[in-house]
Amino acid sequence: MKLGELKPVAQKTKKTRVGRGIGSGLGKTSGRGQKGQKARSGGGVRRGFEGGQTPLYRRLPKRGFTNIHAKNYTEVTLTMLNKSKATDVTVDSLLEEGIIGKANDGIVVLATGKLEKKLNVKANRFTASAREKIEALGGKAEVV
Repeated sequence: MKLGELKPVAQKTKKTRVGRGIGSGLGKTSGRGQKGQKARSGGGVRRGFEGGQTPLYRRLPKRGFTNIHAKNYTEVTLTMLNKSKATDVTVDSLLEEGIIGKANDGIVVLATGKLEKKLNVKANRFTASAREKIEALGGKAEVV
């Protein structure tokens, strides 16, 4: 480190001390105004409270459900497959190369983009057009 590289230390802002006299500007009521619910310790209303009126989350109807058996596939496009260096593309090779972050319940290959090389792809699902594009270049689309 050189003398010309020295910089002043960043100033730390002090914690505001409330209730320390009228000269501080935050004495007596400590910036909480006069009386009322918000002036009390622990005062205030909970999240979603609308003053006693039926809150929005209870006025709106319930709709739909969560299917506990639904599969959550990681989507892989043909453009992403172009980045792969391997000729035999599997879930493990895609994870290893960093093309996908994680494969939840497997992968589904989508036909987005253009495939530029012959590949043998092993995946859990393929869209019909993705399968056609892979096989048009002489590759294989194998369901695992």
